[in-house]
Amino acid sequence: MILKSDMLIYLKLTCVALLWGGTFIAGRIVAADIPPYAAALLRFMIASALLIIILVKVEGSFKRISLSQHFLAAGMGLTGVFTYNIFFFNALSHMEAGRTALFVSLSPILTVIAARFFFKEKLAVLNYYGVIIAFLGTLIVVTKGQLFSQLSSSFGVGELMMSGAVLSWVIYTLLCRQSKFLSPLIMTTYSTLWGTLFLLISSIPKIQQWQTLNFKFSTCLSIIYLGAFGTVLAFIWYMQGIAKIGTSRTIIFNNLVPVFAILLSFFILNEPITLSMLIGGVLCFSGVLLTNKRDNLDLNKNTDHGVKSNA
Repeated sequence: MILKSDMLIYLKLTCVALLWGGTFIAGRIVAADIPPYAAALLRFMIASALLIIILVKVEGSFKRISLSQHFLAAGMGLTGVFTYNIFFFNALSHMEAGRTALFVSLSPILTVIAARFFFKEKLAVLNYYGVIIAFLGTLIVVTKGQLFSQLSSSFGVGELMMSGAVLSWVIYTLLCRQSKFLSPLIMTTYSTLWGTLFLLISSIPKIQQWQTLNFKFSTCLSIIYLGAFGTVLAFIWYMQGIAKIGTSRTIIFNNLVPVFAILLSFFILNEPITLSMLIGGVLCFSGVLLTNKRDNLDLNKNTDHGVKSNA
């Protein structure tokens, strides 16, 4: 069964997938006018400013963290902010959004494997079936049912960049698991600040090119969306999910990202939706539900030991 107490976090994680689905559209708009380093830096400068304001408002002050927690936050910022976004925006400038989403679909299943290997995080057999079903559903969605033709396509610069992005996100998600003793808001703020610092340092040699950047109205709106919704709100809820239901059950919601990306493309860009996409979408949602279905043993374990989170 699915616990009623987890329903709010499931709703949040579904919204996270929706918000990140929108980043593919916003990212394509931004990548057409602004270099990858500039797009990533602007996104997280906006996110950093908003997170500081929210943190002070919620906590009453800018909370300090220990040196070891700074190292953790720096690692999260390096992987989830710096390297992921540099790879992501570079990939979008070399390949279509649909093929980019194909690589994103690899992150959930790789993270589940990594969490099992490094942290001994276990799922029931039914949950593993859910992981596989969600993965297959995502493949059907992003390839529009033409799986083998997509897989047989050449492996170029864009594909290499997205492979780096996927690896970065897997490491970031595993690091998030280690930050469970601090509130998601605090760790999201510090990791974003560290990531923004890394982006700023890497952008210094190219600072003169900023005068030639083309800031259209649609580009500005897209950057604001990426910073406020695709980063601040989504990152906080994502970390709340890891604290509440664990790494494997949280990351599986990422399979919904390509589904929402295609739905948003239909409503915003008038791109067609095929029968294979609908079938794949149903499989994705079914897989997510199966992955988050708790068996009696799992429920008894949670009852005996007590489950605490910051959600």
